[in-house]
Amino acid sequence: MTDDIAVTGIGLVTPGGTGTEATWDAVCAGRATARTDPVLAEAGAPVRLACRVPPQEPQEPQERVRGRLWRFDPATRFLLTAAREAVASAGLDPGRWDPARVAVVVGTAAGGVSTLEAQHRKLLASGPGALSPMTLPAFLPNMAAGHLAIELGATGPSLQTSTACASGATAIITAALLLRAGMCDIAVAGGTDAMVTPLCASAFAKLGALSRREDDPGAASRPFDRDRDGFVLGEGSGVLVLERTDHAAARTVRPLAYLAGFGATGDAHHATAPHPEGAGLRAATREALVRAGRSPDEVGHINAHGTSTALNDAVEATAIRELYGPGHAPSVTSAKGVLGHTMGAAGAIEAALTVLGIARGTVPPTAGFTAPDATTAGIDIVRAAARPQQVGLALSHSLGFGGHNTVLAFTRAGHG
Repeated sequence: MTDDIAVTGIGLVTPGGTGTEATWDAVCAGRATARTDPVLAEAGAPVRLACRVPPQEPQEPQERVRGRLWRFDPATRFLLTAAREAVASAGLDPGRWDPARVAVVVGTAAGGVSTLEAQHRKLLASGPGALSPMTLPAFLPNMAAGHLAIELGATGPSLQTSTACASGATAIITAALLLRAGMCDIAVAGGTDAMVTPLCASAFAKLGALSRREDDPGAASRPFDRDRDGFVLGEGSGVLVLERTDHAAARTVRPLAYLAGFGATGDAHHATAPHPEGAGLRAATREALVRAGRSPDEVGHINAHGTSTALNDAVEATAIRELYGPGHAPSVTSAKGVLGHTMGAAGAIEAALTVLGIARGTVPPTAGFTAPDATTAGIDIVRAAARPQQVGLALSHSLGFGGHNTVLAFTRAGHG
């Protein structure tokens, strides 16, 4: 379609490593990153498993790092690193673009919750005088987008989206709408979260959402598997550079893929549980395909939300079976077996992995999956090893508390 959006750059910071190649290698190898987390253990959290981003090497001169990084929540640090990689991989130089034509859209589920928790502990222990003056600029939900816009010198629209675990995907949809409306030429869009904290871990555990397989952390996250018992809390950031196709063509840049369509719906069903028949997900899928001008039988691959919880995986599998029927089975994978659930970053990280899969002709495996149960049977889940597959059209699913459903439809560059 003529209004397709070109994906020209990707940046990733995940528990698989810092940088796109580190994450892609970990996901393709099915190398689980879940570990017993010392911070959660020390705090006495009821579940101590987590997927942490490995320590990052400073990407700036040491004197500048000392003067700046203390100001940022970890979620913002992840975002800035991912965005730098995405912009560089797109062949863009912030010193040379028109800053008024560059938009920044960032999704997050919890903002700077790490900062909020740390500063609240200081308040309780030592009183108001102990608080950092950067408390509000570090934890307010909009500030990740604000800090990134400052970092890039981007003066176009600067927005933050929050649709729980669909936030990163919602940011990509919002960026595409800004591009199609002519409000920008370039959009730096993605998601970030750093919710591996005592409060968040304890709250998710209270809901019964987390895996308690602490005796075998590497097998704790098991999307679609018959023995799944919950997700593993993760963190990270994913960023895509999006451009209108005419703008990318004028720069003579070959896109990695195209964002051809997207859909977004609400279940209006339950605060934390998905619609039992996956009605909202199916509606979002149909909307994405209509926007892309495609039919279900053209879908070659689905990067599933695949959280490793009993309800999500059953509902998602049901929706996939009913949408595609017995005559057509797209390959299905979930990265959460490797990376855990990165919350508001998940939709953007998984969109990036979907694009990489299209560009590289490879579908990563679903780590932790060995066999389905009755609720997840009947779909083609990629297991054990990465699968070579030339994909012309792929979908990325993202779902979130509150009944948010988003579906992104990507097509291969040159595939139309």
